[in-house]
Amino acid sequence: MHKIFAMPFASVYPHYVTKVERKGRTVAELHEVIEWLTGFDDAAVARHIEQQTTFEDFFAEARLNPLVTEIKGVICGVRVEEIEDPLMQKIRYLDKLVDELAKGKAMEKVLRG
Repeated sequence: MHKIFAMPFASVYPHYVTKVERKGRTVAELHEVIEWLTGFDDAAVARHIEQQTTFEDFFAEARLNPLVTEIKGVICGVRVEEIEDPLMQKIRYLDKLVDELAKGKAMEKVLRG
């Protein structure tokens, strides 16, 4: 098992916030991306942060958007569409969406609209 699977979502979330805000995006936009991917609204995200939910449990509860297969590209030097471990792929989908948001991509394109 990869150590990130047992890591609390709450320990990475502040890094997502910092990354998007540093590039002029908002927490609301970050939450929109998280909700698109996982189905978690603001209250659910807050609950997962408060409860220190691991990434494994976070994604076990998620209802992934059916358009996740549209997420393509490289994150951490690996193509997300080629990641074999399903949980690692979900984590990297989130990383990829956060990266796209931070890079200024239009929300419509980030959300595969």
